[in-house]
Amino acid sequence: MPTFQYKAKTRAGEMVSGSLAAGDRRAALAELGKLGFFPLAVDSAETERDGKPGAPGFKGRVKPRDVLMFTQQLSSLLRSGMSLSKALDTLERRTQKKALSAVFGDLRNGIVQGESLSDSLAKHPKIFSRFFVNLIKAGEASGALDDVLLRLGKHQQQMAEVREKVVGALLYPLVIVCVGILVIVFFMLVMVPRFAMMFKEMGRTMPLPTRILIGISDAFVGYWWVGVLLIGGVVMAYRIRVRTPEGRLALDGWKLRLPVFGGIIMANAFAQFARTLATLLENGVPVLSALQIVEDTMGNRVIANELREARTRVTDGTSLSQPLAKGKIFPPLLIDMLAVGEESGEVVPSLTNIADTYESELSRTLKVFTTLLEPAIIIFMAMVVGAIVLSVLMAVFDITSGIGK
Repeated sequence: MPTFQYKAKTRAGEMVSGSLAAGDRRAALAELGKLGFFPLAVDSAETERDGKPGAPGFKGRVKPRDVLMFTQQLSSLLRSGMSLSKALDTLERRTQKKALSAVFGDLRNGIVQGESLSDSLAKHPKIFSRFFVNLIKAGEASGALDDVLLRLGKHQQQMAEVREKVVGALLYPLVIVCVGILVIVFFMLVMVPRFAMMFKEMGRTMPLPTRILIGISDAFVGYWWVGVLLIGGVVMAYRIRVRTPEGRLALDGWKLRLPVFGGIIMANAFAQFARTLATLLENGVPVLSALQIVEDTMGNRVIANELREARTRVTDGTSLSQPLAKGKIFPPLLIDMLAVGEESGEVVPSLTNIADTYESELSRTLKVFTTLLEPAIIIFMAMVVGAIVLSVLMAVFDITSGIGK
């Protein structure tokens, strides 16, 4: 039978702690109630050994989709009139994922011990972002936590849809490239060496394209480890370089300058900037704090640095559109739309319109890009494979014509 470690208060208000054996956590809580204790924390001995959720010893992964489901379900439970601790206890009991159950249990224990939900969430920075925690804090301050959770869930859903749209658009071309590479490697390592052996036994001089193909195949077979070392070295150098601030900044700047990919990255970043900032401002987060949080959410350091510069200019009392206009990253369309919103006093709706505009642009760019990329990849792969096959067939035709003579 599992053993549970507990901390509780007696009816006299004294703190007690200890361990007890019970079938599950629910039974342990019931047993403590029978003893007249008010439980503050109840964890299995196994969980205690592995570590608390969010600590280095915590085992299990919580995905962004899990956080979205948590937000939506917690909002529904609170809007139904359920207390926060009871709602978290319900989520803990209903989830089938051990990692989520441990997180929900830790959040509930924090609430029972008198912590705010935002403080409990902040203990799990790898699961709940600073953006998430600050929105919850704003909801607690305004007394509208259930409404904030509802808007937060909507925001997470929109951002997830954008990510899935980008990944889905690039997945098919990536699969084609991987399959094409595997086919070429198979030809070079398996098929061509067999043909080369057969041609060598016949003792005939092969056509130049065939000799070139056999030479490349021999290099593949004999020096494949050189390619592996080169690829490993490039990957290692890349990872070391990216870990430095200067290297990450240079790489992100290079990404923005790419012909088509740069436009996709910027459209995605501008949509994320506008959507996140609108959500923060709508829930009462101050402008400077909101800009700092948005800066932390930006995956591209060039754009994040631009926001940092804009935030320092906002402290001088200027509007948000003017500081952004002084930089070289944010486009005139975004600046103009934001300026109109500031003049009309409708900043949040203006930011929402900006997000919708750039998400639409992102969809169009992805559609055009994939429409052109897919046939280009197929044609390129067909040319490479066709060249291999043609080189082999030229040798076969040369041999058969010699036999006929």
